[in-house]
Amino acid sequence: MNIPLSVTLNNMKTRNNKIHQPSTPQNSMTTTYNLPDGPEIPRWLRMIKFIGQPVKYVDDFAEIYGDTFTIRSSRSDNHLVYFSQPQALEQIFTADSRYFEVGRGNIRLRFLLGDRSFMLSDGDRHQRQRQLLAPPFHGERMRAYGQDIREITRQVSNEWEIGKPFNIRESMQEITLRVILRVVFGLNEGQLFESLRRSLSDLLDFISSPVMSSAFFFQFMQKDFGAWSPWGWILQQRQKIDQLIYALLRERRAESEQNRQDILSLMMAARYDDGQGLSDEELHDELMTLLVAGHETTASALTWAFYWIDHLPEVREKLLQELNTIGVNPDLSNVAKLPYLTAVCQETLRIYPIAMTAFPRIVKTPITIMGYELREGTVIVPSIYLAHHREEVYPQSKQFKPERFLERQYSPYEYLPFGGGNRRCIGMAFAQYEMKIVLATVLSEFQVSQVNKRPVRPVRRGLTIAAPAGMRMIATPQVKRANTPALV
Repeated sequence: MNIPLSVTLNNMKTRNNKIHQPSTPQNSMTTTYNLPDGPEIPRWLRMIKFIGQPVKYVDDFAEIYGDTFTIRSSRSDNHLVYFSQPQALEQIFTADSRYFEVGRGNIRLRFLLGDRSFMLSDGDRHQRQRQLLAPPFHGERMRAYGQDIREITRQVSNEWEIGKPFNIRESMQEITLRVILRVVFGLNEGQLFESLRRSLSDLLDFISSPVMSSAFFFQFMQKDFGAWSPWGWILQQRQKIDQLIYALLRERRAESEQNRQDILSLMMAARYDDGQGLSDEELHDELMTLLVAGHETTASALTWAFYWIDHLPEVREKLLQELNTIGVNPDLSNVAKLPYLTAVCQETLRIYPIAMTAFPRIVKTPITIMGYELREGTVIVPSIYLAHHREEVYPQSKQFKPERFLERQYSPYEYLPFGGGNRRCIGMAFAQYEMKIVLATVLSEFQVSQVNKRPVRPVRRGLTIAAPAGMRMIATPQVKRANTPALV
C-alpha cells in the first residue's frame, strides 16, 4: 500500500497557509486560541495512512508543514497538535502536571492493562504509583537481574540450529518474555510458568498483528461476537491470563518465603505513606502494565539492533573489537558500560523509536506552547520520531551512525526514546541494560546474519513500530579471537 498522501497534502497546502483561530470560549473574554497549520483531509484516508504507513505519515506532514502541525478533529476542542522542537518538548515535559491529563489519552489500553494501571492514572495517584514501582528498576537491585538475563539469552540462542534460518523476532520475544516472567513475576519453570508464557505470547502476538492493530483505533472492531470472533477471542484469552495471575498472587501471599527478590515480591512488600500495600487488583494491573510495556518493546529494539549490526559490517566489527577488550568472564556491570555497545543501543532507539510519540497530553487548563495558545481538550502529541530526525540535531538522520553518541551528549528534549517528563518510562534503565546484556551474550558466540539482505522498513505493530515480523536470520559460530569474552 502506498497512498499518495503527500500529493493530496500539497494540493491542500495553499488552502492551509493561515493559522486557524477557533472562536473564543464562552468562559474567557480575552484569550484567543490558535493552532498551527495542518492538513484537511478525510479522516478515513488519514487513518489508513496512519495505520499502514506510520513513518511516512509523519514524514509527509513534517515535510509540508514543518516542526509543528495540527491534525484536526471533527470536534473543535480535541484537535491533535504535533510538536518536535527541543524547546517545545522542554515546555511540555516541564509544565506543571495540573495543565494536562495523560491517563485518559491511554484509555484504548484499558482492556489490556486494567483500570488501575499507573499508565491510566494522573496527578497524585500517578506519582504515588510511580514512587512505589520505580525502585526495583534502578541501581544495584536492577543489576542483580543481569545473570538471569544472560542465562535466559543463552537458553534461547542455544536452541538455534547452526546454519538454519530462524525468526529473529520470535527469539527476541521469547527472551524478553522469559526475562519478565522470571524477573518481574518470579517464575522460572512449572505449569503456571508455561501456561502464562503461552497465553501471554498468543495474546500479544494476536493483538499486534497487522489486522488487529487497527482495533486500537476503530471502536467498531472492538465487538464481542463470541469466542470465534477476533475481539471475543481476545477477551477470552485476557480472562484466562487474569485467572493465572490471580492464582499466582494467591500462591505468593500464602507462601512463607520472605527472601524473594523478584519485582512482584518487592511490589507486594511495598507500602504507601499511609502504610497500605497494593491490593490484588492493583498488583494485577501493574503486572500487566510492566509486561506490555517491557516485553514487545524490548523485543522490537533487539530485533532492530541485530538487523543494523548485520546490515553494517563496520558496526559489527567495532562491537566485536570492543567486546574483545574486557577479557574472559567479564563482570556484567563492565559490559553495560562499554561505550560503543551503548552507542549502538542508543542509535537503534533513535532511528526507529519503538513508540513514535510520547504519551499524548490532553490540555486540562489552557496553556501556551511555542506561542500557540492551546485550549482545553486539545491533544498535545510530542513526536519522538520527528525529534530524532531533526537534521540540525542529527545530521544525516536517516543513516545508522552510533558514533554520533560518542561525539556528543543529547538533552532529554533531543533524545527521548522512552518519553519524557513525569511520564518517562520507569523501566528505561532496565530496558537499556537488558539490550546490552542480550547483544553482548549473543555476539560473543554467534554471528547473526539476515537471510534476505534487502533493506527493512518499519511496520506498525499495535501501538508501536517494529521490523517486519517475518524477518529471518541465520546463526553461525562467532570466530574466536584472543581474549574473546566468555559471556555465555
